[in-house]
Amino acid sequence: MQALIDFLPVVAFVVAYWLTDFQTAIAVIMAAMVLQVAITWLLTGTVSRMTLSSAALVVVLGGVSLLLKNDLVFKWKPTILNWAFAAVFLGSQFIGERTIVQRLLQSVAKEQITLAPRDWRTLNLMWVVFFLVSGAANIIVAYRFPEHVWVNFKLFGLLGLTVVFVLLQAAWLSRREAGAGTNPPRSD
Repeated sequence: MQALIDFLPVVAFVVAYWLTDFQTAIAVIMAAMVLQVAITWLLTGTVSRMTLSSAALVVVLGGVSLLLKNDLVFKWKPTILNWAFAAVFLGSQFIGERTIVQRLLQSVAKEQITLAPRDWRTLNLMWVVFFLVSGAANIIVAYRFPEHVWVNFKLFGLLGLTVVFVLLQAAWLSRREAGAGTNPPRSD
């Protein structure tokens, strides 16, 4: 259910763009993000930092974009968010006992995921690279391609990149975890 609620603002943005124009689509996603935060709060009593960060960026950059009538300001949102996540994930390599990806996966997994410390750091760095590449891809498309291409890339391209990355990560994790029980633990 939460995945659907998280995805709806982007769908609302794209549909509004297809039916009207970019400025209206920005206003629609701003309203949809505020609604998403409210619905999530009502259903769960909490809202993730990721959702709050994304909503704040949409509202701030969307507002600036509408005020200045400069669509490019809004197009920076996925890049800023992805690069901020890359910085946080990279910082977690050096701060705390566990990386962000380890904390996230161990908190949502039904079964405990067991990896060597080195593998957790590798997985965390994979996410850093993914966020850097996603942010760079977004800004390249925003500057080098027509507006309609960027809108479709925001919905299909970034989602597609994420799905492919998560599937590759799952395959990598299953190989690592399957080997964890048969191989002696690594000392890192």
